[in-house]
This record gives sequence, structure tokens and C-alpha cells, in this order.
Amino acid sequence: MSSITLRQELVDELATRGHLTDPAWRAAVEAVPRELFLGDAVFRPDGTRWKPLRRNALGDEEWLRLAYSDSTWVTQIDGIGAAEASGPLSGRPTSSSTLPSLVVRMLELAGVGAGEKVLEIGTGTGYSTAILSHRLGDRLVHSVEYDPELAGSAAQRLHSAGYFPDCVVGDGLRGHQNGADYHAIIATCAVRSIPPSWLWQLHDGGSITTTISGWMLASGLIRLALDEEGVARGRFTGDPVTYMLARPHERPPRPTFYQHPGSTRRTDIAPDLLDDWTAHFVAQLGAPSAELTRSSDGGAALVDVASGSQAWTEPDGDGWQVHQDGPLRLWDQVEDALTAWQEQGSPDQAAFGMTVTEWEQTVWLGDPDDGPRWRLPT
Repeated sequence: MSSITLRQELVDELATRGHLTDPAWRAAVEAVPRELFLGDAVFRPDGTRWKPLRRNALGDEEWLRLAYSDSTWVTQIDGIGAAEASGPLSGRPTSSSTLPSLVVRMLELAGVGAGEKVLEIGTGTGYSTAILSHRLGDRLVHSVEYDPELAGSAAQRLHSAGYFPDCVVGDGLRGHQNGADYHAIIATCAVRSIPPSWLWQLHDGGSITTTISGWMLASGLIRLALDEEGVARGRFTGDPVTYMLARPHERPPRPTFYQHPGSTRRTDIAPDLLDDWTAHFVAQLGAPSAELTRSSDGGAALVDVASGSQAWTEPDGDGWQVHQDGPLRLWDQVEDALTAWQEQGSPDQAAFGMTVTEWEQTVWLGDPDDGPRWRLPT
């Protein structure tokens, strides 16, 4: 089956599922050959490792079906591209081709229209950059990529597809001053908080579309609009969306976890509550510098990478007890946040919003002026 046919089938699928509602974005997805931006190999999960899948081994038809599935395909593990891997690798994904439904969700959420200038944070493979260029025109698209090798290959593929946006190598958290001011900033990576440079490089009334994440790897998708006073506000969409953290916001090496007994008490918060999408996000708001791991008995462990503080749970009869050690009482912080959320009726993530100024960033629940609030690390 041809690339064009499979591409059309993908577009029809996305439209049927409600992910592609704008005719202009639909035309862009119909025009951009995703297989070009995957190169000749991708990774797929293989137990605890990542196995390279190669185009020449799969054959052209199966490769095209892979390219036009609504799937995310990892293209780099700890800086090693799939085409360079001699076999399965262990490590963390550092680049991917995001599933097309999420690409178009981000673009439609951003609300970008004809004649508006966009800054994309994270060029990656260049696929979403190509869609932006087709919709808006090359001169209105600026894209920043942290990894020089990724930036180079993305630029080559964009040129092969007939697109010539402004692609630069740099730290996307600093934005791209040479192209400012922008009507919209769209991040294809997650951030722990909004970089001030993004605010400074926006037009009045401009927007930032990104995912807010952290070291517990909980995420929330949001569009923030900048008002005339330089304050950005918005509400989370509630979509279960994840992106890789921007490399400068990545977790530092985790301190060794020793299970010090510390102080021990019963807890009314069962660790399996953290399996809930919103509860996980709230826990991260409560302890933003902690990492979370889960144990085989359903328990949870928290380690604070800055102070070395730790907390871990274990079964206690028909409930749970928690041990805490170090200068921070991590489980207390998580428990306080989750209790505040539960007292509001445990709403989903769409009940949360965010306010960003140059000096402070807060996530709030319900009413921005009268409800639980948490400050983000900056």
C-alpha cells in the first residue's frame, strides 16, 4: 500500500476520533510524509531494553504501516540513534517521533492561525516542524533543538520534504530571541516550570502550549495566554499526555536509597492512589524535588534529590505505614497535597490552572484566588 493511501487513512482516523478538526491542519498532515522523518530505524520496548527496528529488515510496506500508525516511536536512547545501535540498549529515551494525534492536539490547542509566528521548542525529528511550515509558511516557523546531531538530521529531512523554516541549535529554555516576538510558543518537551524567556519573547496576547512535568514524571497539558500586564494564565486540559523533560530540566542522579526507618507512622493515603493520573500530578506538586518509585507490594518510595530525604511505605495490617528520614518529610508533603485535593472532591486535572509571572509560578485548584495553591520550582 502506498504512503499516500496510508497517510490518508491516518488522517481519516484522526478526524473520526476528533483529534483533527481544523481543515488547515488536516491538509498539512495529509501533505507531510512521516516516514521521511523516521529515518531508517526506530526503537521499540523489549522488556527492560530498547530494540532497534530497521526499515530494511521490515520491508517497505511494513515500515510504512509503522510510520502511519498513531504511535510514538523512540528514535534515540541516551543520545544513541536507532540507526547507530548494534543491538538492544538499556537507558532512557532522549528523542522520539510523537504520535500524530498528540502532534495535532498540541497544534490545535495552541490556536495558531494564518499569519502568526510560532516558536517550536524541540525540533526532534522535524515532523511537527514540517506540519507547522506547511500550515503557516517557512518564514513564520522557528524551531530550536538542543541536540546538534538531531538538529542537523531534522534540517536535512525538512529540506528533502521541501520545507525551509528557521532551525537553530540551542537551549530551547532560552527561547530564540532573533525570531521574537512570537504569537505562540509550542513545546514538544515537558518543563518543570515556564522559562521567563518564553514570556519575554511573546507578543501581547500570545500563548504558550506545553506540558508541565517534574521528577515524579507526572504531567499536565496546558495552554497559557499572556495578558497586557505580562501575566500568563490558563487551565490544564486534563489530557493524559506525557513528553520527555527538556534536557536542562532532567532529573539529576538519584541519591542511594537505603530504607532508613527514620520516624514511622500510619498513613491514611494508600500508595495505590498514586496510580490515578491526577493524584500522581498532585503528589508531584506537593514534593516537587522528589522522585517516585513503586515496589512489588504496591508501596511507594520517595527520594529527594536535593536533600537526600526519603520516605517509603510498607503494608501494616489492613493499611499502610510510612517511614520518613531526612530534613524534609516527603510523605507529609504528598499527603497534605492529596488531602487538599480530596477535600475539593478529587476533581480531575481539568479543574487545575496555572498563573505565571516573572517572579512566581503557581498551580491552583478551582479558583485562582481562593483555593489550594502550590508553587513550582523556578
